[in-house]
Amino acid sequence: MIDPNECIEFIWENVTLFAKAKGELAQLEAFKSSLKALKMQQSTQTSIAAKEMDAYASDEYQTHCKGIGEATENVELLKWKLECAKMRWETWRTEQANARQVDKMLK
Repeated sequence: MIDPNECIEFIWENVTLFAKAKGELAQLEAFKSSLKALKMQQSTQTSIAAKEMDAYASDEYQTHCKGIGEATENVELLKWKLECAKMRWETWRTEQANARQVDKMLK
């Protein structure tokens, strides 16, 4: 049986984690362009295209992109856990409404 209080408690306990994860993802996304520019500045190549290639190939840039992937995974995991808790609560609510209707019909 679904306990609506557990669903609500789960959401309450995890919204902070979700917000933090979203903030970290936003920070990583925002810094991506800056990191590329910094890496292009450090490149000894003369053309913009070659500097850009060096930036994309750098270990720091690749590590940063991996971090974005991990942060995105964390955000999505938390988002869907929260959605599932909401769905469980809605299911409970619907079951309760249906039970009330059945009770009315039987009286």
